[in-house]
Amino acid sequence: MGRKVLIAMSGGVDSSVAAFLSKQAGYDCIGVTMKLFQNEDVGINRARTCCSLNDVEDARSVARRLGIPYYVFTFSNDFKRQVIDRFIAAYESGATPNPCIDCNRCLKFDRLFQRAKELGCEAIVTGHYARIEMQDGRYVLKKALDRGKDQSYVLYSLTQERLAHVRFPLGELSKSEVRSIAEVQGFCNAEKPDSQDICFVPDGDYAAFLERYAGKSYPPGDILDLSGQVIGQHRGAVRYTIGQRKGLGLALNEPVYVCRKDMTANTVTVGPEQALFDRELWANDMNWISIDRLSKPMRVYAKIRYRQTEQPATAYPDENGKIRILFDNSQRAVTAGQAVVLYNGDTVVGGGIICL
Repeated sequence: MGRKVLIAMSGGVDSSVAAFLSKQAGYDCIGVTMKLFQNEDVGINRARTCCSLNDVEDARSVARRLGIPYYVFTFSNDFKRQVIDRFIAAYESGATPNPCIDCNRCLKFDRLFQRAKELGCEAIVTGHYARIEMQDGRYVLKKALDRGKDQSYVLYSLTQERLAHVRFPLGELSKSEVRSIAEVQGFCNAEKPDSQDICFVPDGDYAAFLERYAGKSYPPGDILDLSGQVIGQHRGAVRYTIGQRKGLGLALNEPVYVCRKDMTANTVTVGPEQALFDRELWANDMNWISIDRLSKPMRVYAKIRYRQTEQPATAYPDENGKIRILFDNSQRAVTAGQAVVLYNGDTVVGGGIICL
């Protein structure tokens, strides 16, 4: 057998095909599913969520078919501390978090790395759609060839050390090719739909999850217009996100959108859509990939949400470690807590978290 790798198997088709391709390439493979929470702990009754028994059985079935050892690692304490608690704290501070990025950084590419080392594995293999290359002595993260499935945005936190020990076998494949491979191999999950929701909030009701999990209620307060006048009542500021239009409960002559939230004053401010646009943002907690650090202004293409097309901008360094991004054109609903990821063509320059 060849060199040993750990395959992160979610039970989905992507990680299953990644495992098959790794074995086909001659690696000595170990399959692993991360058990991140118990459904009852987060108030979920439905069976089909990430980490469900069905997913574990699907992953186990594929591992058995490939003839590779398979284990389930329980990381529920780490997941609570590093993902769920951060998720709650972000919403309570007025930000809108991206827990999938925290999960990648803290669980999949940290705790799982530690287990991989303990098992003598040289690398972790995942079913992400992205590519890793070596350029000018640095590992670089690049977009997948299937642009519709590219996941480089959620992987921006990978360091040089991590990139040296990660494999993305699907980076040059299309989703249809992946499903075809799974079908030919007779995998039980060949037609399994992709997960679309945050795993611990599958119904998308973040406020209900916060109240249920944190055991607290979020009081109503004033809805203000841009001049500071009270025009209505909200049902708890955590229930509203920047750019939201529906569910405001306001009867006005023109559409209005959530423009900002003040969690201390417990107010939500609304205004016309043009009030949502801004050319500038600040970001911190930066991770640089294609460069060592930002020492002077740099032309980039930046995206502030997963499904957005990158927008031309200039990144400016700041002496306190933050960066300032000035877009060529105003951007809609720049939201604190979300990631801003910078690109140079197909290559990820780096990324960070948009500041309040």
